[in-house]
Amino acid sequence: MPDTTTPDTTTPGTTARGQDLPADRGSGRHFEPDLRRMTRINLRPIASPLPLGFYAVAIASAVVGCLQLGVFEDGSQRAVAFTILPAFVLQLLVAVLAFGARDVLAATLMSCFSGMWLANSLVLALHPPGGTRVLGVLNAVFSLFALMMAAVATRKRALWLVLCVAVPRFAVAAAHNLTGASWLGTASGSLGLLLAAVAMYTAFALLVEDMRGVEVLPIGRSGPAHAAVEGDLSVQLRDLERQAGVRRTL
Repeated sequence: MPDTTTPDTTTPGTTARGQDLPADRGSGRHFEPDLRRMTRINLRPIASPLPLGFYAVAIASAVVGCLQLGVFEDGSQRAVAFTILPAFVLQLLVAVLAFGARDVLAATLMSCFSGMWLANSLVLALHPPGGTRVLGVLNAVFSLFALMMAAVATRKRALWLVLCVAVPRFAVAAAHNLTGASWLGTASGSLGLLLAAVAMYTAFALLVEDMRGVEVLPIGRSGPAHAAVEGDLSVQLRDLERQAGVRRTL
């Protein structure tokens, strides 16, 4: 195709319409007063990583819960550590993709879960001195942060429900790590299996919704979360210029 670009014949300091532009004295540079017509924001659609993330939560929670309930024989801590280690890798991948999809809540949750599984795996495999009590402090801090995330995730009911189960599960696990009470270990294991069931349901519901294009199993989105799925493209692009990655600073 021949080049049909019209050469710029305007004089320095003016636009094609003859309007004066502000100039940087001493450098000869000129600036466009309104860059909106010159700006293009490219969006790259990706598949939702959340079903994979919740599935990893379900598998790791079920394995650790069975360990705490005494389902496995004595000395199986290292096997459990190696089993939950892939959850760290999978959820780290999900977190990276969720950040790219501009879902900061899901990305933050998956990043925190990823770090938790890595810490649990290392402590179970290496048995460092004081590792159990250190893990108890980590579980306590995570449960507190999960409670904070649950307070802002009410519009995403499926994710909110996972957080509501994760908060008591990790809080009880922290108490068990710090006190060593066996009944707390049993309670933590039971809550771990409940967390696995809720995460598995969420993963399956999101997967079916993505495959069929409509909500089949209830997920409970409301407000902006509902509009993000049911709204048109203009809803998706609303306030895009003020989102992280587009604005100048975070």
